[in-house]
Amino acid sequence: MTAVAPAFAVRTGGSRQLAGTGTLLRFALRRDRSMIPLWVAINALMVLSMPGTLKGLYGTAAQRADLADQMATNSSLRAMVGPVFGESLGALTAWRIGVYAALLAAVMSLLVVVRHTRDEEESGRQELISSAMVGRRAPLTAALLTAAVANAVLALVITGGLAGQGATGALALGLGIAGVGMVFATMAAIAAQLTESARLARGLTSAVLGAAFVLRAAGDAGSSDGSSVLTWLSPIGWLENERPYAGERWWVLLLFAAAVLVQGVLAYTLAGRRDIGMSFLPTRPGPATGRLGSAGALAWRLQRGGVLGWSVGFFLAGVVYGGMTDGATDLVGDNDKAREIFQRMGGQSGLTDTFLAAMVGIMGLVAALYIVASVLRLNGEETSGRAEPVLANAVGRLRWAGGHLVIAFGGAALIMILSGLGFAVGYGKEIGPILGACLVQLPAIWVIGGLAVLLYGVLPQGAAAAWGVAGAALLIGWVGPALDLPQAVLDISPFGHLPKLPGGEMDWPPVLLLTALAAVLVAAGLTGLRRRDLST
Repeated sequence: MTAVAPAFAVRTGGSRQLAGTGTLLRFALRRDRSMIPLWVAINALMVLSMPGTLKGLYGTAAQRADLADQMATNSSLRAMVGPVFGESLGALTAWRIGVYAALLAAVMSLLVVVRHTRDEEESGRQELISSAMVGRRAPLTAALLTAAVANAVLALVITGGLAGQGATGALALGLGIAGVGMVFATMAAIAAQLTESARLARGLTSAVLGAAFVLRAAGDAGSSDGSSVLTWLSPIGWLENERPYAGERWWVLLLFAAAVLVQGVLAYTLAGRRDIGMSFLPTRPGPATGRLGSAGALAWRLQRGGVLGWSVGFFLAGVVYGGMTDGATDLVGDNDKAREIFQRMGGQSGLTDTFLAAMVGIMGLVAALYIVASVLRLNGEETSGRAEPVLANAVGRLRWAGGHLVIAFGGAALIMILSGLGFAVGYGKEIGPILGACLVQLPAIWVIGGLAVLLYGVLPQGAAAAWGVAGAALLIGWVGPALDLPQAVLDISPFGHLPKLPGGEMDWPPVLLLTALAAVLVAAGLTGLRRRDLST
């Protein structure tokens, strides 16, 4: 797919339009030399660890056949992970992790493209670069090529790592996941032309990604063979209908290629019809007289869209996971290995409480991504130059930062409460224990947020490393129990010290210690912010 982007430009102006592409590509890869390998490593590790996990869970052909039969009648689980098309370890790997690997590839791709297109324009760097001998479409081409390189590496790693399960199926799965990534890379390229802010471009593309997941889930809930129209409307649904390790449908890859080509041509056409910094959906001018009376009100105005999106997503996820509870316990049944994994994730209580505790823990791990994104909004405001005019008025740094941190830490509490309400709605049982289990996740989430504050306040150039911290916690909490990692490794994550609720006993000391640690980290980060110079 790395040759696709230059092909777009041939139709829109020739080689002069691409002057400087190679230099910009090398620069983009250098800027992302930490982020892209981290995303690829996390995604690949999740995929490559799955055959061993599944072999421990369903070691015999009879167990795998029984799993396939149960999935055919369990619509709630099909909605989460899709239908089973084969009974080999490779087919079960594609079934169990394919959807989520595709989601991660899509998120990686949209972040890369927006970062090297609209982010660059918004910061003013693109105008400076374009004053040199750089073609009009070179920045967009370099961004798409960067995303293509990342997805190609991911596909190669997955193909090589799963070749032992069957080279053909491994290649199909790797290409399918990379195909989903490139579909959303080109979609992000279109969003970057339509909007004036990188935040809105990421938000629009993420909304389409969420809609694609919902369409696929709704289609699979109503069909056990992936034939639903709703499933075919989703690029994620194309991946499962490619059927790696289950009689591969190679022609489905043509859908990915066609979507990338059409969206790429549209992005290039739009890029050639606007000025740098402008967009086709310009931001409406604000009122002549400002109405925001405080730094906190400004922070809320900037972050309210994100809070709303995460809130809706967590509530709906809670409803879905809650509705899965009875079906998941039936699916585990007498499988001792599956029961052990859930117990490592959710404690030693009854299977229903264990499953709920494990799912609540996953929601807490995902909430860590929210708090990092919200805290790092401070860094975005600073590096874009928008913080300086605010701080030039009678607004201190702590007051300015405090408005964003209240939303970050309070928003984490809000989305976990809504998640608990969603679990209660979906499961249809008592709300108290489930809500308490969700709230117990907050100290660990706040520790991740505190680390993000510390990095931003003391080492702003390395603030993006907070994503690596959250990603490591997610990887340890999700993959660690399945791989039966030592407890010492699981304890690296703050989530490893939380009591397993519901079902387990409340253990206050680690909860209080984690809360105190989060407060110390925030205080240290704010102290660093007060003492250092702002980025200009």
